[in-house]
Amino acid sequence: MTAFTRIVRCLSIAGAVLFAIAPSGARNRAGSVSSAKAPSRDDQDRTLLLYNTHTGERIDIIYRHDGQYIPDALSKLDYFLRDHRTGDVRHFDPHLYDVLSDLTSAIGHPGGEIDIVCGYRTSSTNESLRAHSTGVAKNSNHIQAKAIDLRMPGIDTLKLRKAALALGRGGVGYYPHSDFIHVDIGRVRQWCFRCSTSASNGD
Repeated sequence: MTAFTRIVRCLSIAGAVLFAIAPSGARNRAGSVSSAKAPSRDDQDRTLLLYNTHTGERIDIIYRHDGQYIPDALSKLDYFLRDHRTGDVRHFDPHLYDVLSDLTSAIGHPGGEIDIVCGYRTSSTNESLRAHSTGVAKNSNHIQAKAIDLRMPGIDTLKLRKAALALGRGGVGYYPHSDFIHVDIGRVRQWCFRCSTSASNGD
């Protein structure tokens, strides 16, 4: 075998080795790209855009960042949802804010505006409402700052109710004559006020 033949043979072997290695490296790179984890819902900022139908106030706020609730934002939301009749404020369970945020996504309008019909109620306010109207529970979750009555502009309230029920995160009440739904973080249940059938009698 001549020197030239040996050189050609060595080059051929080297080329074959490089050809075999290249696809493997490409596969490794592809694997590293495909294994990149997409950010989860909990890693994303959680925002709420709320309008208080009684006070005329509006709030657009990030209340959760990197899976952690923001204390200052929670305080602002607690005040926003105060008993507008007395001015009393109570700390809301922040998981209720997650229900609101998830509800806007479930309805196909993530971050959409929510009209607040009722947030926190003092015991005295609750008793006053019970005395002058029906459909108000004696031990309402509103007194515990664990419930909110709401609607969304441009969204059919029945559709909103169905989306809230699908979340399966607590109580859902439907008040078609007043055009709002009730959501809370109590036990999972549902009712429809003044409908032909009802699963419960109050909120």
